[in-house]
Amino acid sequence: MSDRLPYQDPTLPVPERVADLVGRMTLEEKVGQMMQLNAADGVERLVTEVHVGSILHTSPENVLRAHELAATTRLRIPLLIAEDAIHGHSFWEGATIYPTQLGMAATWSPDLLEQVGRATAVEVAATGNHWTFSPVLCITRDLRWGRVSETFGEDPFLIGELASAMVRGYQGDGLDDPTAILATAKHFAGYSETQGGRDASEADISRRKLRSWFLPPFERVAREGCRTFMLGYQSMDGVPVTINDWLLSEVLRGEWGYTGTLVTDWDNVGRMVWEQHIQPDHTHAAAAAVRAGNDMVMTTPQFFEGAQDAVRQGMLAESDLDAAVARILTLKFELGLFEDPRRPDAARQAEVIGSAQHAALNLEVARRSLVLLTNDGTLPLDGGYVAGPDARAVPADDDADRPVRRIAVVGPNADDPDTQLGDWAGRSGQADWLPDGHPREMTQTVLDGFRDHVPAGWSVTHARGADILTLVPDPDGAFFPDGQPRPQVVLPAEPDAALIAEAVAAAHDADYVVAVVGDRIELVGEGRSTATLDLVGAQVALLDALAATGTPLVVVVVASKPLVLPPSARSAAAIVWAANPGMRGGRAVAELVLGLIEPSGRLPLSFAEHVGQLPVYYNQLPGQHGTRYADLTQRPPFAFGEGLSYTTLEYAALTVLDTALGLDDTVRAQVTVTNTGTRPARETVQVYVRDTVTSVTWAEKELKTYRQVDLSPGESRIVELEVPVADCTLVDAQGHRVVEPGAFELLVGPSSRDESLLVAGFTVTA
Repeated sequence: MSDRLPYQDPTLPVPERVADLVGRMTLEEKVGQMMQLNAADGVERLVTEVHVGSILHTSPENVLRAHELAATTRLRIPLLIAEDAIHGHSFWEGATIYPTQLGMAATWSPDLLEQVGRATAVEVAATGNHWTFSPVLCITRDLRWGRVSETFGEDPFLIGELASAMVRGYQGDGLDDPTAILATAKHFAGYSETQGGRDASEADISRRKLRSWFLPPFERVAREGCRTFMLGYQSMDGVPVTINDWLLSEVLRGEWGYTGTLVTDWDNVGRMVWEQHIQPDHTHAAAAAVRAGNDMVMTTPQFFEGAQDAVRQGMLAESDLDAAVARILTLKFELGLFEDPRRPDAARQAEVIGSAQHAALNLEVARRSLVLLTNDGTLPLDGGYVAGPDARAVPADDDADRPVRRIAVVGPNADDPDTQLGDWAGRSGQADWLPDGHPREMTQTVLDGFRDHVPAGWSVTHARGADILTLVPDPDGAFFPDGQPRPQVVLPAEPDAALIAEAVAAAHDADYVVAVVGDRIELVGEGRSTATLDLVGAQVALLDALAATGTPLVVVVVASKPLVLPPSARSAAAIVWAANPGMRGGRAVAELVLGLIEPSGRLPLSFAEHVGQLPVYYNQLPGQHGTRYADLTQRPPFAFGEGLSYTTLEYAALTVLDTALGLDDTVRAQVTVTNTGTRPARETVQVYVRDTVTSVTWAEKELKTYRQVDLSPGESRIVELEVPVADCTLVDAQGHRVVEPGAFELLVGPSSRDESLLVAGFTVTA
């Protein structure tokens, strides 16, 4: 006869196993199971004394040790080991690092992002980790915010499309798949509606505004099975999200029927005591967090004693913890961790981490993430080359006498692997076990890309030309009140005459100059919002000097967010935006500039002409005088959805097939798109809807769907479009999302700009 206890019997239904195990746990074990603690200082005490249910920020050595320790505990409950695998297995040496989430969003490709999620999960699972804190569903509203690069941009529909794809990739065919990892939708909700662009500030946001823009992406991934939600730092209407009963109970658990697991962000429970000052101590904070329905409490060590003390004082019953503990254990049972805790597998790691297959996917994502913003015809450089068998450029025909060219690749980001990888990777500062970042040879910078891929006989020279910044200690001290290290303060670098002169000389000696500018990882991330969007340091002086040489200038912006570009950049021959394009990004940039690939990326958010112009997102509410300042219009220089090709395209003959529709019908339309140029194109056909008369003020147009089509030179295609009438909604004055019968317009074209959109009407009847 087996001596297994019921919770150890894999043949029993999960709810029975959960109920049996919860019934055997002590109060200490229940409280510990609700805790997720930072493993940076070791794991022994966390596992054996605090009985933690989860750990994060865990070095490879500590991951293995934690698994071993969990197997020796009284109930042998396995751990959930979590990591910020944000755009790849960020802090594992040799893992595949993709473009940041913002860069991936520029592909507008759910299929590619699902593949990225799947490949990331495969690498993460091999290392003994089970949980990624990704994807981010926050909406970019203020470009000064330090976490813009972690978002999918400014549009709720596009965010929902791409986030759902990432969730599907992470969670695979089900949690019992040994390569599946838990996805996390964060930061629930409204976290990005900051004051002055400052990270984690109060979100001045109404419930109706939440329902209108911020909640729809979360509702979508909740209904599609994202197993965990992370709560934002901020408060709304004076109530921290951590204990916001309306948001957590009425909306998430109630209206949406969400049964997944909630995890607080870093020390949210403690923050109610030391920052928000709405709880007198950690006992009261713990009681409030449990009553509000939180499951996993991230990095609030005082929760261990606080929750137990709340039970002793009668502020909580021990049974009040059971629902949270049950949800955490359900994840562990469904992952199969009691039978296979999924320890690190060295053989599997050698097979999948940084594999050739994942590198190829990474290159494709990087290629499609690049957005060509301007081009006077200079690009592609000396067209007529194609990629040869060694990926170098070779003549496309028998004419081997093409001119030999000299390219000067200059700028502070031309050979900076860390900025190319972006935040949450290598040397961005969150992992102390990777002090030197990822192996340098795995990252191809822009300079590497040109050296590796220019045609035979061409020459590539390099000059840094400018520095961006230096760092000094924060005068408020080395640590925040919660013990996290404060980022150092950025001081812009002054122009260096010698560096600029070297770059100018290189430009004079070249046929083309490629200037790679942008920001750096010290200007990106939590606690690193910026007061300016200008190019920091000596970069503007460098661009001005390069423009004065008269050598055709191509500006490549490698940056975490849209930046304000000076006139010398705006008047350059071409501008390419590369949003932290990852390990293969430098090669992708070189291929695009040389014409070996076609530009296909489209902006997932709008640029600003000046920082004072913010906000600039396309779906703002109209205002009588809201189109300009006294000294500047509100028109963004580059708008949501924009991006050029190396060919020309025309839209014509937009037709709505049935113009009278009911609430259960679907708007069906056709538009003809023609490639009128000489090169192939992948065009993103964007479909917006405008409700012409509404009961409440509403955005003038909203993206509702899009189609990506490949067109050969001269090819014309009728593109079929569909939008369910049920998606043509607004949120009324009572906070209800409804379709209001009446006249609507379908707007179709290559971007969100009104002048680029064809318009056709339809009517919805009650």
